[in-house]
Order: sequence, then structure tokens, then C-alpha cells
Amino acid sequence: MSGETWSGAKQRQTYTTVAILLHWVIAAAILVQILGGWAMEDLKGPEKFEAFQVHKSAGLTILLLSLFRLFWRLANPPPPLPEGMKAWEVAAAKFTHFALYALMIGIPLGGWVIISTSPYNIATHWWGLFEWPRLPLADLPFRKELNEMAKAGHSAAAWGVIVLFVIHVGAALKHMFMDDDDVMTRMLPFMRPK
Repeated sequence: MSGETWSGAKQRQTYTTVAILLHWVIAAAILVQILGGWAMEDLKGPEKFEAFQVHKSAGLTILLLSLFRLFWRLANPPPPLPEGMKAWEVAAAKFTHFALYALMIGIPLGGWVIISTSPYNIATHWWGLFEWPRLPLADLPFRKELNEMAKAGHSAAAWGVIVLFVIHVGAALKHMFMDDDDVMTRMLPFMRPK
């Protein structure tokens, strides 16, 4: 049943255009979030407020796009991995993808917990269009502790994304230049799969 999905349909050999677009938009947004997160620590006053509003809006956008991407992936299974891959490489690829999805969804959710439990009660204006609702956490007796845990987790998870990002890019380059297979070209719209 190699090359078929659970429904018996023939499995795609490339990613869909939607999957490719989501991959690159989310990857770029995450990279900007990481760089922006570091940069805004040095800001003061209105500049810092505006930077946080952009950071929160971008994070919530990543959350929405990542949930849609997960739905899309479940509805449109990705192409199979090359048959010549070693068992540990297949396991590492599956783990890395699972971990990336968990962090792409978990980090923005953690940020939402932070803004929902913050003692400052600063509204989040999603790209200036409307006020994003808070999670109903403000009346919890352990609100302060939850806020501190969410902040620590948000920071640690950001480092996790950086590590996984490096591994993911390194693996893609290995497939392209060392293994000489079509894994990388499936996600690059301007290259033809081999």
C-alpha cells in the first residue's frame, strides 16, 4: 500500500500550493517574531507598547495560520518520505514536524495566557482592527503564578523553536546537497521535483 493514503487514494508527490504558502508565510512570521522579541526588550514608552501590539497580533496570526495548516495537513497528507531514508531519520523527521506544530500552536497560546493573566490588563488590538478577547483567567486565585509560568514557558519554547528551526533547515539542506533527493524541492515552488 506504499504511496497510498488510508482512503486508498494515490498520495501526492509534492505539497499543495496552500501547504507551500502556509509553510513559508508561517516560517517568515516566526523568524520575525524571534528577532522582534529580542529587539523590543530594549524599547521604552510608546515604541515598546506598539512593538508589543505588533508582537501579539503576529503571534495570534501565527496561531490561526498554524491551526489552519494543521487542518490542511490532516486533510491533504504530505508526500511520502524517500524510501532510502534510515529509520532514525524517519523518526527524527516525524518528531521534528510534530514538535514544530506543537510549538507553532503552543507558543501563541502561551502568549494568550500571558496577556489574559497580566496584572496590567492592556488590551490587545489585533492589527488595529478589533480588540482580541482575553481568556477567562483573570479571576483565578493563582493568576499571578500562572502568568509567571506562562512567561517562563513562552521564553523557553521560543528557544525550542530556534533549535528545531536550525535542525529543520539543516535536514532540508542535507536532503538537497548530500542525499540528492527531492525532499527540499517539494517545498520550493520555483524548483521542480526530481
